[in-house]
Amino acid sequence: MVQARKLQPMGVALIGAGMIAKTHVAALSDAGDRLRLAAVMSQRPERARHLAEHYRGPEPVFTADLTVITGNPNIQMVIVATPPSVRIDLIGQLAAAGKHILLEKPVARTTAEATQVVEICETAGVALGVLFQHRMRAPSRAAAQRIASGALGRLGHVEIAVPLWRDQSYYDELGRGTYARDGGGVLITQAIHTLDLALSLAGPVSTVQAMTATTPLHRMEAEDLAVAGLRFACGAVGSLVASTATFPHGQETITLHFEQASICVRKDALHIHWRDGRVEVDAQDSQAPGDSGPVVVRHDWHQGMIEDFADALRQRRAPMVTGRQALASHRLIDAVETSSRTGRPVDIPPS
Repeated sequence: MVQARKLQPMGVALIGAGMIAKTHVAALSDAGDRLRLAAVMSQRPERARHLAEHYRGPEPVFTADLTVITGNPNIQMVIVATPPSVRIDLIGQLAAAGKHILLEKPVARTTAEATQVVEICETAGVALGVLFQHRMRAPSRAAAQRIASGALGRLGHVEIAVPLWRDQSYYDELGRGTYARDGGGVLITQAIHTLDLALSLAGPVSTVQAMTATTPLHRMEAEDLAVAGLRFACGAVGSLVASTATFPHGQETITLHFEQASICVRKDALHIHWRDGRVEVDAQDSQAPGDSGPVVVRHDWHQGMIEDFADALRQRRAPMVTGRQALASHRLIDAVETSSRTGRPVDIPPS
């Protein structure tokens, strides 16, 4: 009997050692022998060495030199977890070296810059994935399956709610909540996760009428509140409310009202209310954190996205969220901001 050849672990590098880095390292650790963290790049590598405590495996190289990654043929994929303001040059050099790239959201600060990132990778022939880990949640996957079955009927109404809280200390970090570093406020930094998931479930938005603002609760350049009316390409209408000025910190929800039932997608469960009176609670996740704020307190959703990206490379298929697919969220955010600035509805052309 011929035994199946054991896959060699795929070499991975992590660029960026900020708030989310520990989540990535823990996710790679739990991926076992499928993936191996070979290098961590940081502007201050000595301050990033604590990340080794969260990795079960040979200690990675800690470096500030990108050529340590681009010149290592054993590194096939790179997770980029830097602020979007310092990405595009990194991505150009990684793509030129043939490294496949998995990005923390957003792709970039603006849609134009994000499109440039996508085109750099497409021209170089390297895969580009985006870490929208909300899609990996069990309730999100269950919702997608229910919708695909057709049993819910036609979609008529969509409610997207992102009621979050960040205290002023969050925005006191240098550059946070600015257009130069982050590309904006609550929309591109927090709500983009929920927008991506909503678009994957409801389809593209065709028209937006919106208002954005910075409340008196924060000192920051960009918006901490966005409110929008939405018209979807499928004919449904809906609303978006996103905020980091909502206290206490709440839970993001996407509620979709179909002909036969309404479903509410939460991180801890999928709630289904059928028109005939039946109520179902599906895909319950007892481990889903409560009011976790800006800190990611679990890594299995990230792990799922990272493993999907590695599997996509091995199987020569597209990852769960490609860079080009991620542009839809950027275009929606652009439309919300443009509508707020002009006071007029904004149409989003089909991509």
